[in-house]
Amino acid sequence: MKPHRQLAEAKTPDGATLALYEHDGNYCVRLNGQALMDSSVTASEILLGELAAGRGSTGNTTRILLGGLGLGFTLKSVLRRENARARVEVAELIPAVVAWNRTFLSGLNGALLDDPRVKVIVADVGDVIARASRNQYDALLLDIDNGPTAMVQKRNVRLYGQEGIERMAAALKPGGRAAIWSATPDRAFGDRLAKAGFKVGIVPAKPHPTAKRCAYTIYTADKPAAVAI
Repeated sequence: MKPHRQLAEAKTPDGATLALYEHDGNYCVRLNGQALMDSSVTASEILLGELAAGRGSTGNTTRILLGGLGLGFTLKSVLRRENARARVEVAELIPAVVAWNRTFLSGLNGALLDDPRVKVIVADVGDVIARASRNQYDALLLDIDNGPTAMVQKRNVRLYGQEGIERMAAALKPGGRAAIWSATPDRAFGDRLAKAGFKVGIVPAKPHPTAKRCAYTIYTADKPAAVAI
């Protein structure tokens, strides 16, 4: 049996240990020893990208903000569905994750960081959203936590509260969509999205294509289109 090899380790801003492992060609990121993401279980990340891509107007540059790089599968899914005019900003809080993608994970999805449509921002996605101009993005994806009630970073609570949701709404163009990955359903979070004026969708997601059940949830939040006068 092939061993699990630890390739690298880093500290999160909260002081937790984030480690990258390889086993028989698969890669896994663990937080304090617990599996956080795995390259063999990516169907929900791919679905997240599918649900948010293709939101731009025909002929215009589509602008997308992706919170969380991870192992790059959500980014890959988005890029597959966008044309050459798209611009995808990837906000990743932990510099080591970007470095791992460029080195250990270059043969997985790391090469996507050199795609001319991609701009990597080493920053808290909450800060990026707070600084965004009104109506800046066609789509906004959050793949940074285990969901609104199971946060990897304690500071991320601000993203899922009412004020954070309203900031997301302001940053989206009319007709734009936010898509948020969650390990479990969270009715209160869905209610907050609706209160901010979003049309809310709840999409069950499988961990891998052949799974018999859906283990995760993706929230879609559509901002109403502008009304012509």
